[in-house]
Amino acid sequence: MTGFDVLAPGSTGLMPADDDLDEARLQIRTAALVGIAQQRTRADVLAFCDAHPDALHRSCVEGHLTGSAVVVDPATSQTLLIHHAKLDRWLQPGGHADGDGNLAAVAWREATEETGLEGLQVVVPAIDIDVHGIPARPGEPEHAHLDLRHLVLVGPDRAAVGNHETLGARWLTPGDPAVSAGSELSRLVTRAVEVAAVVTGAAPGRRRRP
Repeated sequence: MTGFDVLAPGSTGLMPADDDLDEARLQIRTAALVGIAQQRTRADVLAFCDAHPDALHRSCVEGHLTGSAVVVDPATSQTLLIHHAKLDRWLQPGGHADGDGNLAAVAWREATEETGLEGLQVVVPAIDIDVHGIPARPGEPEHAHLDLRHLVLVGPDRAAVGNHETLGARWLTPGDPAVSAGSELSRLVTRAVEVAAVVTGAAPGRRRRP
């Protein structure tokens, strides 16, 4: 696992890419994924983008692209999860692209807004991809979120405050019962902590982009 960049707030790599589905495709194609299942999911998401030119927008009612962030404190191997108000579940921060093809920027924006933390840094390329269903709600049919997941490194500020979309936030240590062993979330958290150790350990290939 080498060749990761660390994007600090204000980095040109976190500039929005308005209505740039090609940029989203590039980030999906170059994501550092592990395992056959992840490769198949990548192929499915790319095929969806090919069939839906509006995949960056919520107006694509069948489904749309999202970006999420696995926030890790490398010093403790703890991961920050939020209690999502609408879904009533503990999840990583994330949300809709809303037209932004820079899904790394989407992940950073959502992590910052949903945790209230300052100085978060995004690691690129993405480390995970997932397609999951969102249940129907009034005025919104059941649909799919095609989610590109990024590792995000916490800075000195660890006091998450959340926002109106969250019911709380928790730093979880590895093996916390809130992350069931063998679950999809457990797999994601494990992957993020492993990559964080590589990135912050100054492994070959690590770079920081201004």
